[in-house]
Amino acid sequence: MAYKLGIDVGGTNTDGAILDEQMNVISSFKSPTTDDIESGIKNVIEMLLDDIDFDKSEITHAMLGTTQCTNAIVTRKGLNSVGVIRTGAPAGTAVEPLYSMPDDLLSVIGENTFQVRGGHEFNGELIAELDEEKIREIAKELKGKVSSIAITSIFSPVNNEHEIRTKEIIEEIWDEEVAFSLSSEIGSIGLLERENATVLNASIIDVARKTIIGFEKALEQNGINANVYFCQNDGTLMSKEYTLKYPILTVACGPTNSLRGASFLSDFNNAIIVDIGGTTTDIGVLNNGFPRESSLSVELGGVQTNFRMPDIYSLGLGGGTIVQIKNNDFQIGPDSVGYRLPAEAKIFGGDVLTVTDIAVAKGVLDLGDRTLVEDLNTRLVDEIYEEILKMIERSIERMKTSAADVPVILVGGGSALIQGDIEGASEVVNPGNGGVANAIGSAISDISGEVEKIYNIDPGERENTLAEIKKIAINEAVEAGADKDKTEIISFEDVPLAYLPGNATRIKVKAAGPLRK
Repeated sequence: MAYKLGIDVGGTNTDGAILDEQMNVISSFKSPTTDDIESGIKNVIEMLLDDIDFDKSEITHAMLGTTQCTNAIVTRKGLNSVGVIRTGAPAGTAVEPLYSMPDDLLSVIGENTFQVRGGHEFNGELIAELDEEKIREIAKELKGKVSSIAITSIFSPVNNEHEIRTKEIIEEIWDEEVAFSLSSEIGSIGLLERENATVLNASIIDVARKTIIGFEKALEQNGINANVYFCQNDGTLMSKEYTLKYPILTVACGPTNSLRGASFLSDFNNAIIVDIGGTTTDIGVLNNGFPRESSLSVELGGVQTNFRMPDIYSLGLGGGTIVQIKNNDFQIGPDSVGYRLPAEAKIFGGDVLTVTDIAVAKGVLDLGDRTLVEDLNTRLVDEIYEEILKMIERSIERMKTSAADVPVILVGGGSALIQGDIEGASEVVNPGNGGVANAIGSAISDISGEVEKIYNIDPGERENTLAEIKKIAINEAVEAGADKDKTEIISFEDVPLAYLPGNATRIKVKAAGPLRK
C-alpha cells in the first residue's frame, strides 16, 4: 500500500492529511502555524504519524502548499538581489524596467537594470539583432553583485530566441551558479506586467530553496522518505526542481488547494467554495473541478503582474476575527487574533471578543466555555451573527456570473461557524473532513503544464500547429513530474486577434496527469 501526505501551511493553522491509494482520508490534523514554518509542519506530521497503524515507510508522496513565497514578497524578507535585462531597444525603451516597483522592494532586490538592442514583433519577426557584445559587458558588471537574473524580451511568448541566447551568454562568462528567470516561461502577453512577474519570480528563488529544504528536513526528522511535490495556484502540483525554477506559481496555492479539496470531498465539480479560516474567508468558483482563473492582471506586493492566478475573493472574516462593541453598535474585523485564538478568545479565558465567541454565544458552535460569553446581549449577538452571514452572502453574490442559485460548499477550520440557509445557494454542503480540505487538496492533485502564446497560424497548417502546441503543454507537465503515459489535455482556448494583422491567434493549452511513480 502506498500513502500520500498532504500539508498546507496557512496564516493561522498548518493542516495535514494522509490518504491511501483509494484516496480515502486515513488521518487528518491541524496544528498552529509557527513563525519558522518548519516547526509547525513537523508538529502536524508527528500528530499524523501518532494516529496511523501502518509503516510510515509506505508514505511514498509528500505534498506541500505554502504561503512562504507570497509572504516574502509582501514582507520584503529573504529576497534575492536581482539583475534585470530587457532585450527591446530601440523599440521598447520608452518605459524603463521596474518603473512601477515600490521603493521598499527596490531597496531589497536592487536596481540593476539594463536595456539591450533586440526583440521581436508580435508575429515573431525580428525587430533588431541582439547586441551580444553588450550582454557580455552586462554579465561582467553583474558578476558577484546579484544572485538571480530576470530576462525579458519584447513579444518573447511568441519568440523567445533572444531570452535564451542572453542566458547562454551569461552562463558562458559566469563560473558560479546563478538562477535565471525567463519572462516567456512565466507571464503572458504584456511586456511590463510580464517583466514584473519575472523579476518577482527571480527574487524568491532563495525563499523557495529554503522552503524545500525545510520541508524535506521536517519529513526526514519524522523518518519519512517520500517524493516531494509542491502546490501550484491552478490546483495542480510540481516537482521540487520545477518549484525552484518557478516559485511564483506557488502564490495563492492555499485557497486553490481548498477548492480542489472541497470538490473531492463533496463530489461537486461546479460550485462556489467558501473556505473559512482563522483570519480570512476565501471564496472561489469551481469550473469542472478546477478553480476559475482570474482574467485580470494581478497586483502582488504592490507590483502589477500578469501571470496565472486563481479568481479568489478574500474577505476579512474568520474564526479569529475581532468583534468590537461600543454603545450597542459593533464592527466585525478586519483585525484578527489569528493563531492566538486559543489564548485570546473569551471562550478560552481571554479578553478579546471574536467571531468564534459570537458563534458559541449564538448556540451554533459548542466550543470552549460558553458561560464566559453569557453576559453578551442576546439581541446584539443575533445582529452580529446575521451580519456575518450577510458578509458571506454578499461575497458569494460578487463571485457569481448569473442570478441563478448555485451549490455552496463550506470548508476550512471556521466552516462550523456557519449554520442555516445562505441566500443565493441552491444547497449548502458541509463535507466531512472539510476542516482540512486544503491539505486534502494538496494530496489529491495532479501535475500540470501550460502554454499561452500568440501564433501566426497558416490555415493550411492549423491542425499541425495545434498538435505541436498540445505536445509542448504535455511536455511541460511531464517536466513538472507527471506520468507521460497518462497525461492529457484538459483545457484548450484559441482566440483570433482581429486587431493584429495576419492570422494572429492567442492559444492557451493546459495538460495534466497523475504523479509519476
